[in-house]
Amino acid sequence: MDVNITQPGYLELGWGKVYRLSGENDILMFSVGTWLVAMTTYWVTNFFLLYMDLTGKPKFLTRYKVQQDKNTPLDPSLLPNVLKTVSVNMMIITPISSYGWYSTCQWRGNSCGYDVPTVPRIILDIIVALLADEVFFYYSHRLLHHPYLYKWIHKKHHEWTAPIGLVCIYAHPIEYIASNSIPVFSGPFLAKSHLLSTWIWTVITMFMTSIHHSGYHFPFNLSPEFHDFHHAKFHYNFGFLGFLDRFHGTDELFRKSAASKRHKWLFILTPVSVSVPDDKAVVCKSE
Repeated sequence: MDVNITQPGYLELGWGKVYRLSGENDILMFSVGTWLVAMTTYWVTNFFLLYMDLTGKPKFLTRYKVQQDKNTPLDPSLLPNVLKTVSVNMMIITPISSYGWYSTCQWRGNSCGYDVPTVPRIILDIIVALLADEVFFYYSHRLLHHPYLYKWIHKKHHEWTAPIGLVCIYAHPIEYIASNSIPVFSGPFLAKSHLLSTWIWTVITMFMTSIHHSGYHFPFNLSPEFHDFHHAKFHYNFGFLGFLDRFHGTDELFRKSAASKRHKWLFILTPVSVSVPDDKAVVCKSE
């Protein structure tokens, strides 16, 4: 059977079932649906990571820890405060911002109906979302490091100098909206993406940010070294793709460090901390 990726096909059939299940209710799809996609991805990804943090098992995976002397194992007494903030952001702020996303999409003309995008269009939407997220996240994140904004807003997120996956949304509500939610949805807004593309992007970005904060550099997976370095050293690596940090020179110390050499996809089982030892000569005060 021939498959034409320029035609929606099975995507159209599957999405049609989801849309009919919602009663063809656009508010439900944009607000509740987007919230469910984000929440499910967050907890599915972080449940396993949290189990590793608390138990130190399985041993063959914990050896991929980036900062091997931190949170090994994780002190359970640190979790209530994290879960309180995460719950506020996920259970209160996200539904509110999701409704705001619906209202914005109504004005912009983003669809969630039966006009399902083709695979090439979905790929284009994801590329636009990645680039837009990098731009909006970099500059909003760097602004949050202004001394006044850092003290009152961003310092909460930086309580974790050795982050774990759960703290990817451990942030002041203002930061959660301005530097997390808006950058994520800026691409779908600019590209006028169908909600199907937006949901796929939501899964991708929630998984990415969880791994970037996980503290584990697993084989055949994304590298967390770039953002982990930001938490450890504070003044560097404000983006996540890295090209704006290179343009502005905010990755200078990172590029001189062992973490830079480790920042790559692993296609072998040897932990990168073993193949690329620490460089004790590169130091920087963390805050």
